[in-house]
Amino acid sequence: MSTFNITIEPTSNPAIKKFQANSFLVDHNSYEFKNIDEAKNSPLAQQLFYLPFVKTVYISQNFIAIEKFNIVEWIDIQDELSAQIENFLNDNGVVIIEDATSVKKVPVTVYAESTPNPAVLKFVTNKKIVTETLEFKNIDEAKNAPLALALFHFPFVKEVFMDSNYVSVQKYDVAEWDDVFQEVREFIKTYIEEGKEIISENFKKTPQAVEEQKEVEFEAMDDTSKEIANIIEEYVKPAVASDGGNILFKHYDPESKNVKVILQGACSGCPSSTFTLKNGIENMLKEMLRGKINSVEAING
Repeated sequence: MSTFNITIEPTSNPAIKKFQANSFLVDHNSYEFKNIDEAKNSPLAQQLFYLPFVKTVYISQNFIAIEKFNIVEWIDIQDELSAQIENFLNDNGVVIIEDATSVKKVPVTVYAESTPNPAVLKFVTNKKIVTETLEFKNIDEAKNAPLALALFHFPFVKEVFMDSNYVSVQKYDVAEWDDVFQEVREFIKTYIEEGKEIISENFKKTPQAVEEQKEVEFEAMDDTSKEIANIIEEYVKPAVASDGGNILFKHYDPESKNVKVILQGACSGCPSSTFTLKNGIENMLKEMLRGKINSVEAING
């Protein structure tokens, strides 16, 4: 059994701190408790409510968010609180009694966003659904991802891409998004609200496992490849993710000075992807790594 580690993260609300775990705490559902009575089916939340400054406890797949009263400052209590949560989890404390029907579930919201690729819509949820980027080109690839598998039963769904708190769906030309996006949005919303499995347990990776795998792959790279990977991770990925896609560094050839990348989600097959590669990513790499880059190309562009 893995050891739980808790990291403290700020939120946009100064009264709320997020205590992120390196492993899953609950399956699929999110829970919100306003007082100790509401928390009767959550031993962890009940323990937290014994602290006089705790106002609200929110529990999701891999984090606990706590809202405090104004009687204390976070700087004075956050480290001690983090240690208390960590000790509780490592002592095999129960987070949620999962079969309790009276636990208050947080409603799921899903909204659709357009992307630069007209064939792709991005469906954003108010909760984290996966811990890593996942791409499914067809129904066979989705056998370990029940949500993606279910989406492929829509005859117009061509590809499915998931990352953090959103699902990008690419359609065939047989349908127009104006006619079908509401149906897809409601399907995803209902699926998540019902607590159905999104990724099969034998396919699921903890955030720690994902990071460890990335670290192993990174350490195997040469120095220039590491520089390229870092630039893509820091400057390119956030912009690409906001458009419902992803970019992966694949290979650098020191002789030809050619960089190969993989485009995923909304970026794959996007009409503007070639322009973005040449005028955005390629120019950035040439500027930041002078003399080391000749061209950037997408293997699947």
